[in-house]
Amino acid sequence: MHLGRNFKPQEEKEGTVQVMFLIIGSGQLSIRLSEWCAERRRSILVGLAANLPLDGPLEGCEIIALPGPTLLNDLPLDAHKPTAVLLLNPEALADEAPLAALQNHWTDIPILTTLPLEGDGIDLISVDDVSFAAMQDRIRSWEQKDGASVVLHYLRSIPPQSKVAIFCHDNPDPDALGAGLAMYDLVQQMGLVPELLHGGLIEHQQNRAMVRLLDIPVRRLILDWEVQDVLRDAAVVMTVDFHRPGANNILPNDCVPHIVLDHHSLEESVAADISLVRPEFSATSSLVASLLMSLNHPLTARIATALAFGIRTDTLGFTRDFNPVDIRSLAWLNAFVDKDLLRSIEEPPRSQETLESFAEALGSRSLFESTLLAPLTSMPNRDSLAQIADFLLPTEGIDTVIVFGPRRGKIILSARTTDESIHLGRLLSEKWGGGLSGGHKALAGGQIPFNVLLSTVPDDPEQAANQAVKAMGSELELLFRSEVA
Repeated sequence: MHLGRNFKPQEEKEGTVQVMFLIIGSGQLSIRLSEWCAERRRSILVGLAANLPLDGPLEGCEIIALPGPTLLNDLPLDAHKPTAVLLLNPEALADEAPLAALQNHWTDIPILTTLPLEGDGIDLISVDDVSFAAMQDRIRSWEQKDGASVVLHYLRSIPPQSKVAIFCHDNPDPDALGAGLAMYDLVQQMGLVPELLHGGLIEHQQNRAMVRLLDIPVRRLILDWEVQDVLRDAAVVMTVDFHRPGANNILPNDCVPHIVLDHHSLEESVAADISLVRPEFSATSSLVASLLMSLNHPLTARIATALAFGIRTDTLGFTRDFNPVDIRSLAWLNAFVDKDLLRSIEEPPRSQETLESFAEALGSRSLFESTLLAPLTSMPNRDSLAQIADFLLPTEGIDTVIVFGPRRGKIILSARTTDESIHLGRLLSEKWGGGLSGGHKALAGGQIPFNVLLSTVPDDPEQAANQAVKAMGSELELLFRSEVA
């Protein structure tokens, strides 16, 4: 492990305790909620065996099927404290007042119940309003508050003036920069010493404008020894907008962060003390805004503007996949956003280099079926790829766009689609795995080394680049023709 942990919080174990939902009920709603909860966290379903409509086990969910009503204190539950209790039907409990028994047993956890009773610590949903969706929404709210409190507790256990290294992915986009700046502000206000870091370059005009106008104190790391120095000195290592060290980020592959904040879908479990990877958010900035909202963290116009811009860019102005949690986060931020500053970030001057890249992409484009490929022979500004892809996608007869070009021994690609039958991120990661490519359903990218595309890489850089571009075009055409066939 590359982390030199100078300090290990005494309460660190609390951040690693598995969140648990306890569901008490025997009906179909109980089964559906148990299935849904089990996909997210450890869950236990308690119900009467005779009334549980089960044909077999529930994947990921422990089932306690009781032969008859049982006192709460006599239930075979382990010592783990639930994050929340869902009391959907009290028939399995022999306690005279089941709700009061739960409150007395666990004094400080939320209880979601359909019973027509009120009390402290109870999230009451009226019997008339009970629905699967309503329950889901309430559980998400609990989960978010719990995640926020765990992060806050963890950071509070760090000695004052300790260093906190906050890593963005390489060539950070507005979502990573916004989320990173917000966590930087939170950490700083807690009396710790944050540092915001990234590999690669910030080249997109909007991204550079964001850093400049919001005065984002981001530091670029280039050399391995620089990274090692940061890791050695940091009491806490935090990642934002990525969860896999070494994949499109400057961290070593065997690094184990302390805190991970991300919204990308998980391909494998995350090694971290605290892992908040929430794919229901369309942007990490949405997730971080939700955390700050749960913590009642005071917002400045600077932080709100950064987070709002991160959300808007990752959802392409809410024209691609987004969820109610993103709308909720943006609505909260909107009261603090500096509209003039946001407009200045969104509309920076476009460079001549970017215009030249646009011209080449338009001239070199090729179309098959409804897929458009736009290769570039050179790429002075890598982030022009995203701008070109976003520009080309709303073209009549086109539902998928891939723009790609050579840069420093790699083919960089940016892909967009409106085809609901395609998951771009999964498709590209299956073709070029190991962190070389991936992304969302409608938006993805990659960095593919020349030697992955070519059996022999020419010594001449220009020749190598031309051959790699040609090979990538052939690979992409084969990949997408087979996908739409």
